[in-house]
Amino acid sequence: MIRHRPYGSEHPYAATPDQRTPTIPEIGQQVTLGVLAAANVTAVTCLWTEQHPDGTTTTTELPLSPHLPEATALAEHTGGDGHLATAQAQSDQQGGHPWQVNSPPIGDHVRYSYRFRSVNEHGATRQSRSHTIEPVQWSPQALGSTLSIDTDRLIDDSISWRRSVNGVDRVRFALRLEPGERVVGFGERFDRLDQRGHALDAVVFEQYKSQGAHGRTYLPMPFAHIISDHGPGWGFHVRTSRRSWYDVGASDPDRLIIEVELAGTQAAQLNVAIYRGSPAEVLNTFLTEVGRPEELPAWVFRLWASGNEWNTQDLVMARMDSHRQHDIPVGAVVIEAWSDEEGITIFRDATYAVNGDGKAHIGSDFTYHGAWPDPAAMIAELHTRGIKVILWQIPLQKMRPHPKGQARADADAMINNHHAVLEADGRPYRNRGWWFPQALMPDLSVQPTRDWWTEKRRYLLTDLDVDGFKTDGGEHAWGHDLQYADGRRGDEGNNLFPVHYARAFGDLLRSAGKAPVTFSRAGFTGTQAHGIVWAGDENSTWEAFRSSITAGLTASACGILYWGWDLAGFSGPLPDPELYLRAAAAATFMPIMQYHSEFNHHRPPLRDRTPWHIQNTSGDERVLPVFRQFAHLRDALVPYLAEQARQSTNTARPLMRALFFDHPDDPTIWQHPHQYLLGDDLIVNPVTAPDQAEWTTYLPAGQWVDIWTGETIPGLAPHTRKVPITEIPVYCRADAWSQMARLIST
Repeated sequence: MIRHRPYGSEHPYAATPDQRTPTIPEIGQQVTLGVLAAANVTAVTCLWTEQHPDGTTTTTELPLSPHLPEATALAEHTGGDGHLATAQAQSDQQGGHPWQVNSPPIGDHVRYSYRFRSVNEHGATRQSRSHTIEPVQWSPQALGSTLSIDTDRLIDDSISWRRSVNGVDRVRFALRLEPGERVVGFGERFDRLDQRGHALDAVVFEQYKSQGAHGRTYLPMPFAHIISDHGPGWGFHVRTSRRSWYDVGASDPDRLIIEVELAGTQAAQLNVAIYRGSPAEVLNTFLTEVGRPEELPAWVFRLWASGNEWNTQDLVMARMDSHRQHDIPVGAVVIEAWSDEEGITIFRDATYAVNGDGKAHIGSDFTYHGAWPDPAAMIAELHTRGIKVILWQIPLQKMRPHPKGQARADADAMINNHHAVLEADGRPYRNRGWWFPQALMPDLSVQPTRDWWTEKRRYLLTDLDVDGFKTDGGEHAWGHDLQYADGRRGDEGNNLFPVHYARAFGDLLRSAGKAPVTFSRAGFTGTQAHGIVWAGDENSTWEAFRSSITAGLTASACGILYWGWDLAGFSGPLPDPELYLRAAAAATFMPIMQYHSEFNHHRPPLRDRTPWHIQNTSGDERVLPVFRQFAHLRDALVPYLAEQARQSTNTARPLMRALFFDHPDDPTIWQHPHQYLLGDDLIVNPVTAPDQAEWTTYLPAGQWVDIWTGETIPGLAPHTRKVPITEIPVYCRADAWSQMARLIST
């Protein structure tokens, strides 16, 4: 057995052992060719064929050597840590033992093909099918391709096109950056606010933890602001859903170099929009083009609570009872482990008749037992307590272990009724990532599949009265040549998948008379119009705390209005009390306040991030009363947050926003990248390091009031205050203080 995939798994940041690297070589490069071979294979040879311009053909035998990737290379597949990172590395090693060889340098005007021959311990030979290489070369000649961009910032001689015999598959160009300009945006970014001096790309990717260390994101966008200390700013939007790269003054401090994938045709096109004006004006123009946030009900601003191990009705109610017992108001519970995790449509342990045609069930089809004896009664009781119910989703049809019953019928219906994303050869695509490996993926690019997929969940809204969906995942489409029913290939459609996903569930909720409350981590341009975003998976560390604030500010700079994070992290050992309470204080003054914890197979120690569990585990008696204080303060802020969100939907001024939106001409603000405005009236400066007795906040122009002391402080200067664990530096505009004081004193 020999396996060679020229593009490998198409993990965007790491090569698999059975692929060609680079997948599309440039003239002059060598190519590393890898295969996975059976354990009894003793030798592998590459038959490397060159067809020259004069018509002659030569074939060279290139012997492969066994190759064992280093452990660090395997970990690079996710860049994170823990069992999920290990699962990805292991999945990419399945299928045999790795061998590889380097080719001769790729020549100009030469066509290449290659195949592999293996010999096993018995002397038997096998030969793979043939693969071709169409090398590419950068050229200033467009040959019919066009770049449309209206700005004098374009450096004319910077435009270059990557061409093969088939067409143009990339373009590269540079925009001039002036001294004193900062560049902010590119979607949700965890590493830094100002990207000048750095390089990054835009591709949807599930970076499991440590996003800030690797520069990867669930929610990229080919959009950014350029903010100047010396005058009006501007922004740009690369109008594409294909992958793009940005060298923001990293190679040349005066150039923003942009590289973008194209269609690979002889007449490829790229349009880049240029927006001029203040940051709010730039964002407003962008949102008018790609979709504006929709106002959500005020209850989304109350505390959200969840734990991945709350996987029975008794556990959910016990946690909500504890909230009531400890006088900690909660507005929504997210129930993740409610289903069998196959189709994620039916409460676990329910009995019902299988719909063999894959059609949707209705509420009366189910009889409930076991873990969830009466979901309707549970939800009704939670509603009487003022608690909304959100159910977890994943956009995959599980296929391991082999599905049975309704899951089997649904998988068959997805394939037979053309609801699945397809490989280039027409076979159903099987998820190549570590999470739900080999699962089918519904083709949510078209309305018939969106309707079929969501209709199976309708009874949850109409019969059980569920209030929203946690639309988790969405990063599972790997493959440049996948086929979508809307006519797009994978290179163009993969980044759009999470947008279609959130849209589908928002439309379902609207059709049932509900607000479109979806809670997503993945997205792309267009996600702004679809519900709530949270920052994904993170450890409980101070570093993750800081990077999550950066994620919120960059996401909001791109038009994400409703944003939150798993306060103090959701993974690994419990946060210490100081980190937990500092994070809770910050989340009190963010668009969405929620805590969550990772599944730990119910093994001790319990990983719940509930405040009473943090207190009981740590022995720190401050945790419950301080968290209670912040939760009540949060409830008091709901009217303010709701009104500010309403204004944001009209003005595009983000609810949580970096100071440059209101003070773009003040260079000092860039020295304080974790400060932000919450609405028009509050400046927030979370304490993001341990053991701090004092914390300094830079107050921009104006008069500001410390919300804890009532002291008025002039702006354009730093202000240092003591920071007991019960307080977070928050300052209110002086002319709004009387109204804010009445609000937070209730």
